[in-house]
Formats: sequence, structure tokens, C-alpha cells
Amino acid sequence: MVAALTGFPATTIKRLVVKIGSALLVDANGAIRSEWLTGIVADIAARREAGQQIILVSSGAIALGARRLGLPKGGRGSLDDAQAAAAVGQIALSQHWAALLHEQGLVAAQMLLTLDDLENRRRYLNAAATLERLLSLGVVPVINENDSVATTEIRFGDNDRLAARIGQAARADAVVLLSDVDGLYTANPHSDPAAHHIPEVKRIDAAILAMADRGSGSGMGSGGMASKIEAAQIACRAGAHLAIISGEPDRPLTAWAAGANGTVFLAQTGKRARQNWLAGRLSIKGSIHVDAGAEAALATGKSLLPAGVTQVVGSFARGDIVDIIGAEGRPIARGLAEYDFADAVRIAGKRRQEIADTLGTAQRPALIHRDHMVLL
Repeated sequence: MVAALTGFPATTIKRLVVKIGSALLVDANGAIRSEWLTGIVADIAARREAGQQIILVSSGAIALGARRLGLPKGGRGSLDDAQAAAAVGQIALSQHWAALLHEQGLVAAQMLLTLDDLENRRRYLNAAATLERLLSLGVVPVINENDSVATTEIRFGDNDRLAARIGQAARADAVVLLSDVDGLYTANPHSDPAAHHIPEVKRIDAAILAMADRGSGSGMGSGGMASKIEAAQIACRAGAHLAIISGEPDRPLTAWAAGANGTVFLAQTGKRARQNWLAGRLSIKGSIHVDAGAEAALATGKSLLPAGVTQVVGSFARGDIVDIIGAEGRPIARGLAEYDFADAVRIAGKRRQEIADTLGTAQRPALIHRDHMVLL
């Protein structure tokens, strides 16, 4: 029964993350769309009844708070306005969710997170443990970015990627992004009538990335199609499907399960938990470029040795996350740097004895060890 309600390919989705954007929750005047919200809660209740565990990622706090405070530009005119609007709007938004879920016999829980909460390994594990316990108790977690304290350096910037990271932390089987479009098109369907819909994506390659459009149909949201594809990369690498579907129907999840358009990005093979976390990291401190020989060695499970490094970019300390860039200029792996930036520059292209001569010692032969690396 669970599989029949999903809309995904023939598989069982026991744990589902549903992301709802500002434009769906809040109208152009900054008021909550109560009737629509009642419909989506009915969808959630039906899926819970069928045995699915549901996590909600809900936008809307800034737009809602801006209306209540009378702030211009939907509360996004300045960081101070956005933070104040979020503080006022979040409490109202959580009250709506709690009340409507209660009417369906469901208990809501609120979690507010910043980027740093999921980038820091210890806090990531704490968040994952909290989600696991809430779901085991039959609770519906309602999650949003903590916009009242988040700044540029510690924010996701959009809830698409937050939803994907939550899916990763919660070990979800799938993520659904409710959008103002019914999936991925070859071009922006709002401006190009020749654009055609893509129902399924098996692999996110350069052609798929080229279809992304950063425009948001409503002007209220912060993420366009590009952020959704980035979210799909995170989710799929974590072994979860991700779907983009239209949130316009009164019962969008029911409509999609009944055959409405949507685009499903198919999950890749699941990774170990630490690799999963590394692959989803968004705060990348630098990059290490490698030659074709090093790229081939990494593909066979080898560590990254300095000898194959052609360039080091960024500013990072030992233990920071860096991307490994292949000979064709695209990221091929991600891992924890064993050396800081200055020493990495000094030993790039050098072999073990040369490293010892340069640094005075060769304590760590690998620039990034294979146990702290994930292929992308």
C-alpha cells in the first residue's frame, strides 16, 4: 500500500521528505493559504495511514512575518528585515502546522537548522538522532532554516538543498519538492513554449545541468530549478530518489500518485554514512586539481597522493572539506584535507622523499586518504 501511494518507480518508500515552498504556503499578500494547507495535511495523513513516515520541510516564515510587520519587499530588503520577519513568521507558521496536523490526529515537532548544523559532523549526527527518535514516536517533524539567526556564511539559501540534506540525515527513501512547475523541462516553460517535460533522470550530467534555470516563478522563493537539481545531486548520492512535482493542485501528492506530471531523479547506490555526509557537504573550502593518472587511481579506490596534484585552490586547514577536480575540470571526488593549504601548495606534484625534504618530515603520505574521501 505504501508503494502505491508514492508516485515513484516500483519501489517501497517508507520514509519521505516533503518540501513546500513559500509561494505555495503564502499568497501574494503574505497570508497563509489555509485551504491549500488543509489539503496537503490531508495528503500527509493519508500517507501516514498507509505506513509512510513523513518529514516536512516548510518555507514561508519570512513572507508571513513580513506581512505581519508591514516590511517592504516581502521582508527581503535587508538581512535585518529577513531575520526579524523570520522570527515573527516562524511562530505563526509552526502554529498552523501543529493545529492542522492535530486535527488529523498527528503530532508535530519543530526543528530549526542552519547550514552549520549539518556541516558540522557532531551536530549532523545529533540532528539525525533527533529525527530518528521523533519518527519512531510517530511524530511529523516540521523543519525550516533558522532564518532569524542565519547569515550568508551559515545558510542554505533555499530549502531545496535543506530538504535533500534532511533526507540524507534521516536516511529517507525519497524527497519530494513541491514546486511552481511540474518537473524539469528542456528549457524554462514559462518563457519557451517549445520546452518539453522530462519525466525521469537516471543520471545528472552536463546536459541536465544545462537545463537549470535560476528564476523563481513566484518571486517569493529563493531557489529556482538550479537549486532543485543541486538538491537532486545530494539526495541521489545519498541513495534517495528525488521528485519535482507541481504544488498547484489542492491535493498535490494525491494528484501526482494518480498520474500527474513530475520529474523523478533516480537514486544512486547508497554510500557509507561518512561518505554520505561528505558527498552532501555544501561548505567546500577549496579544491585540488589532479592529472589523469591520479584520477584513474582514485577511481580504483586509492588515496590522493601529492604526486598527482597539478594545482591547489582556496584557503583551507587540515580537516576541512575540499573538492578534487579531474583532468577535464569537473569535481570527481570530495574529502578531508590531510594538510593545510600552504603545505598542500608546497608539496603539490612531489613524491614522498621530496615531501620529506620540503616539509622536514613526511608524516602523512596522502593529501586526502581514501577513508576520508567520496567519489562524486
